Amino acid sequence: MTTHSETATPSYDQLPIIDLSAADRGPQDRAQLRTQLHSAAHDVGFFQLVGHGVTQAETDALLTAMRAFFALPEADRLALDNVRSPHFRGYTRTGDERTAGARDWRDQLDIGAERPARVPAPGEPPYWWLQGPNQWPTALPELRTAALAWIDKLGAVANRLLHELLAAIGAPADFYDPVFGTRAHPHLKLVRYPGSADDGTDQGVGAHKDYGFLTLLLQDTVGGLQVQREDGLFHDVPPIEGAFVVNLGELLEVATNGYLIATNHRVVSPPGATERFSVPFFYNPRLDAKVEPLSFPHASEAPGITTDPANPLYAEYGYNELKGKLRAHPLVAQRHHADLLTPA
Repeated sequence: MTTHSETATPSYDQLPIIDLSAADRGPQDRAQLRTQLHSAAHDVGFFQLVGHGVTQAETDALLTAMRAFFALPEADRLALDNVRSPHFRGYTRTGDERTAGARDWRDQLDIGAERPARVPAPGEPPYWWLQGPNQWPTALPELRTAALAWIDKLGAVANRLLHELLAAIGAPADFYDPVFGTRAHPHLKLVRYPGSADDGTDQGVGAHKDYGFLTLLLQDTVGGLQVQREDGLFHDVPPIEGAFVVNLGELLEVATNGYLIATNHRVVSPPGATERFSVPFFYNPRLDAKVEPLSFPHASEAPGITTDPANPLYAEYGYNELKGKLRAHPLVAQRHHADLLTPA
């Protein structure tokens, strides 16, 4: 009988495949699900999720509205330019986002929970700037409907998955419920990769880790997502129809002192003028959430978190997201938040 720590020679042809619906098929299937989930989260930090309950009709509604958005005239998309939003919401032109200081060759629409703007009062944390309204195209009301429905649906899937994951490592399944709830801070991106950059670089999005709890990615059939595996190399993630690619964020690595891992990943631009569409959903806690360390039976095996002096991790979630947004969207940062930028 193998355990989570007895890792066989890994296959890099595909990520582990987790069937979440096994949780409903009785104690034996649920135990097997948790064993597989434990191994995937501890050894890889990435997996493919099936049996999640999201219907094809729900997926089609989002993808149809998304493709219609990117087919709008450029002027209509630029009317939603995120440079207009101090909350980092709206449309980012191709090449305007940065990862590790280099431009990402993609354009996108950033969407979050639909809430009124909160301008931080004197003495309040500046991360409250991240709360605010979205920008929507008036010509496509169906996009707002589909995107907000997707946030609700995937939030429920991620909540269930997080419960199973915590139980899988022997922790209380509901331990982090208090940092989510109605004031959680989900984030949805609708992303188009337009093909190779004009200068020949292939960075669709540079290598990075996500800074929340869980990311659920819907990718099309073009491919391009790559995950850094145990051999230190980046390996392709072949798309599976109907599956979400799931990865753990830095908060779970911090919460488990490195027992669960956040893994570097990137996207290589598709060749020529080939378009690639993807929809990452980030399951994040409240901005003011302080993520408490998790107590679980394997804590003594935890190796400690990955440290990066250029990427400090903060106890309050909002500071981590604000740090990331200021780096990724320099035009928004310069226009609205120059006082938060570190002098060169």
